[in-house]
Amino acid sequence: MELATKLVELEKRTAQHRELLLTEEAAKTALVMPFIQSLGYDVFNPAEVIPEFTADVGIKKGEKVDYAICIDGQLKILMECKPSSVDLDLKHASQLFRYFSTTDARVAVLTNGVQYQFYSDIEQPNKMDEKPFYIFSMDGIKRTDPPILEKFTRQHFDIDSIVAAAGRLKLESQMRIELEKEFADPSDDFIKMMAARVQGGRVTASLKEQYHAVLTASIASIIRDRVNDRLTSALNVANPASEIIEEGGSDDMSDAAGIITTDDEINGFRIVQAIAARHVDPSRVVIRDSKSYCAILLDDNNRKSLARLHFNSPTTRYVGTFVDKVETRHAVSSLTDIYKLEELIVARITALESGPDS
Repeated sequence: MELATKLVELEKRTAQHRELLLTEEAAKTALVMPFIQSLGYDVFNPAEVIPEFTADVGIKKGEKVDYAICIDGQLKILMECKPSSVDLDLKHASQLFRYFSTTDARVAVLTNGVQYQFYSDIEQPNKMDEKPFYIFSMDGIKRTDPPILEKFTRQHFDIDSIVAAAGRLKLESQMRIELEKEFADPSDDFIKMMAARVQGGRVTASLKEQYHAVLTASIASIIRDRVNDRLTSALNVANPASEIIEEGGSDDMSDAAGIITTDDEINGFRIVQAIAARHVDPSRVVIRDSKSYCAILLDDNNRKSLARLHFNSPTTRYVGTFVDKVETRHAVSSLTDIYKLEELIVARITALESGPDS
């Protein structure tokens, strides 16, 4: 099973259990160990994943880090865990700071089982940075996360590659934060710069207010258009026009204009794919978007619908499941509600696999 699918499985586990995991040990057993395992490490091999790792540091004797991860006998990653109910803070990383400078590990991870903060020594050799170069949140997996996390797997772990990427990731993260601030609420300097490019002259208070609203709307529009163009292009490559409409049925895909596949639809598809992965090859589960709904199909066959995502309404969203050709819509308040429909989705897969196209 590929890493992206494993992460979606863990996302489900996190959504189900995080509120119950009030202690550090509970978070480690239910969330952190499965995460380490998803990266390809044998959590039951004490030579590879060492729990309660001890390395005396100065006057601090007998201090322990929750996990030390080794590859071929060499220490690679230190990991410190906190309860899921705790918001991670730099004060929680004190032991990682001390251990980092006295061991060979160059990657340190601070986690509460939901968020994972990755640190290295980008700013000063052998001294752990005060800010993480990468933050991964199990309750908000992004499409860019699996390729980044792949670098930390046992199979592909390469410290030189990780440290080289860490500097870029850290800078990119800081730049993203500043851009998000500008996009959400443009600063006076940004407004003046853009106004000068558009019309020149002095920017009055009334013009500044006008440009603030226009900039915010323009940025949002550009982002939507870019996302739509990329996703539509990907969907058209996967589903040529000749394959979109089949005799005897249609998924309303005859006109791709105006179709926007949202992040929620992509993430909803990934959840259904993860559910299906226990029973069929996940590559057989595909997504087809349309103006009225987003279809999730088995074998890219519109007669083998596994589910439909009706996410276009601004108020209520539904997920459709199937028995034969009859669709039943279920209201969902969050994406994790899709997991509640697992039994219906699995039943549909079983029916499709055991009988003719429905």
